[in-house]
Amino acid sequence: MGTWQINADTLAGSRFVVSPLAETISALNALERARPDHPGERTWLDAHLPAYRARQTADPVAALLVPAALGGSWNADFITPTPTGEGTPAFEEELAPVRATTSERARSDLTVSLGGTPLPPPLDRDDLAQRAADVLDWVWRHTVLPDWPRRRRIIEADIVARTGQLSQGGWAAALSGLRPGMRWLGGSRLRINAHDYPPKRLSGVRLLFVPVTQRSGWVSWDDESQRYAIVHPCSGTLADADRTRVPDSLSRLLGPGRASVLVLLAGPKSTTQLAALTGQALGSVGRHLKILLDAGLAHRRRSGRSVLYFRTEAGDVLVGAQGDG
Repeated sequence: MGTWQINADTLAGSRFVVSPLAETISALNALERARPDHPGERTWLDAHLPAYRARQTADPVAALLVPAALGGSWNADFITPTPTGEGTPAFEEELAPVRATTSERARSDLTVSLGGTPLPPPLDRDDLAQRAADVLDWVWRHTVLPDWPRRRRIIEADIVARTGQLSQGGWAAALSGLRPGMRWLGGSRLRINAHDYPPKRLSGVRLLFVPVTQRSGWVSWDDESQRYAIVHPCSGTLADADRTRVPDSLSRLLGPGRASVLVLLAGPKSTTQLAALTGQALGSVGRHLKILLDAGLAHRRRSGRSVLYFRTEAGDVLVGAQGDG
């Protein structure tokens, strides 16, 4: 299995980061897979898959390149560069290393992703990196950017939730199940996946955790800058909650801000998570919660250092009576 031996200093200095490019690569994976993991993704695919297929049909090189780069047991490294971990960079800034990849490296990385088999003749060319960057740029502009504020809220809420798990249960709680096959084994060992890869020792490197909203994930590293990244899907409960539509009748009754908070309380959430998911200020969320508590529509309980809020039976009945919830 693939195992990383991570020393204490590296683990202590690791961080969760937001990456527009990782989110775009995840979206590209979903478009290539064309099989939804949940109803919300089905709606997204219905909206964007026809245009994506038309784009790829018009560019036969890209139509071969994307599955070759992302369809094997290992991604072509040049198309999934490791984030810098410096704030939230602009998409164009993250895309620049992909576009600047040399033709030799692009062909070499593709050969690895294809399991060592020779490249198909149409891919034996010098503009593979530019073609890949053009596809990613199209996916970003047409399918991710219009929805980026919502996606970023989900990502930020996931970071809040993972950080809370870390503070309460340590790395075993925060990392086990981060992505399929991943487990914290103890003794500074993190199982990345079930593949039979040689173990890697991570000492004096920068370790980044990168949430994405779609159900995909991968690992990457940059030996020159000593950066390692684990890209993982956001918690399903957070992502599904953000896709839940707030009934118009409930918005008219409670106001849109308070109604969205009540709908999201189908599962326990902290004030910080609610703020991230709704885009509302912490103070506004706090006021909504106080009113919902006073009205008997929500309840709260303490979990470690956090206070979690959730709907009462009366709250469930109210949301259910509006025809959605």
